[in-house]
Amino acid sequence: MESSRAIIIGGSHAGAQLCASLRQEGWAGEILLISDEPSLPYHRPPLSKTYLADKVSMTELLIRTPEFYEKQAVNIRCARVTAIDSVAHRVTLSDGSEIEYAKLALCTGARPRQLKIPGANLAGVYYLRTAGDIEAIKSQLGSTRRAVIIGGGYIGLETAASLRSLGIEVTILETAERVLQRVTATQVSDFYARVHREAGVRLHTLAAITAIVGSDLVEGVRCGNGEIFPADIVIIGIGVLPNTELAEAAGLEVSNGIIIDGHGRTSVPDIVAAGDCANYFSIHYERRVRLESVPNAGEHAKVAAATMCDKKREISGLPWFWSDQFDIKLQISGLNQGHNKVIIRGDHITGRSFSCFYFINDRMIAADCINRPQDFVFSKRIISDSLMIDASQLANEQIPLSALLAINKST
Repeated sequence: MESSRAIIIGGSHAGAQLCASLRQEGWAGEILLISDEPSLPYHRPPLSKTYLADKVSMTELLIRTPEFYEKQAVNIRCARVTAIDSVAHRVTLSDGSEIEYAKLALCTGARPRQLKIPGANLAGVYYLRTAGDIEAIKSQLGSTRRAVIIGGGYIGLETAASLRSLGIEVTILETAERVLQRVTATQVSDFYARVHREAGVRLHTLAAITAIVGSDLVEGVRCGNGEIFPADIVIIGIGVLPNTELAEAAGLEVSNGIIIDGHGRTSVPDIVAAGDCANYFSIHYERRVRLESVPNAGEHAKVAAATMCDKKREISGLPWFWSDQFDIKLQISGLNQGHNKVIIRGDHITGRSFSCFYFINDRMIAADCINRPQDFVFSKRIISDSLMIDASQLANEQIPLSALLAINKST
């Protein structure tokens, strides 16, 4: 390939993978990674887990070592891109400088959804997305006895588990009827509510949060019934929004993310997108999706790198995710939206190991596997290969999963 410049905007998982994949695909020209964070790209899932609990260092979080970028001749610049001129093939930085590109990759990720209530800007109120956010939280933990977490999704629950491991009193306030309501079945929600309460977390659902109270520093969170939950620190985790403003201003098609095709191409020539900011067509679910998933970001980046090098690869992987809380590892295969049946394998009422399989009629579409890696591998195969199994036998733990696969092969 002729020498030319590839610019990657965003020091995310997708951005780091693109640096590696571009060289693997044969890009011989300059690679410039532009990130508005001062550190090298780092793993973000551990932020609310081991990094918050002070079990790993920032160096251990790095996706690639400094030596990797040097060896691969990847230039890194800490700056913010303010504009893209897709006709002139040029980006503008916040200092006014301009840089030309032959190919451009948008790996701009997502940002926390803001809670717009009185007191949300008080000192001691935090969102959780970057290492800088965690550093700010950790700097206050020495004087923190009570924490209130607004939001009972995965980020909120993971953060609660980490804070409890540090001996901090934790209250979770969730506006929905149950934690994880948007993403799991009732049985899984009930399991996590039980686990957290057993660990000493105070959990309140249907919480009508009206204000964060305090003078200069946060002092608590007020709900609609007038009750105030005291807090030395408040952490808000109510979802994220994709960073699409730069793309939209440049004329790229945007709808719940930057629209890409199966090869990572946007609606504008020579520009690809990857990761949390990208909206793509899932061949497994036959609809467009935008996912917040490290494996998804990695696959996007590999496909986008091939596209930038004029090669053909297509996004085809099954979405999967994970969450670590206390001694519990949740592994999720597939997407459960639209399911009309769930099958539970194992004891979700008193135990700490079970799987919840989601079906549309007789077709398995997703699974939540809690401390059950074999079930996770099984479900990925069933869903990826569109295999049919007898769902009525799935709940019977006396029947090995391998037997269900064998039955499938014989039919």
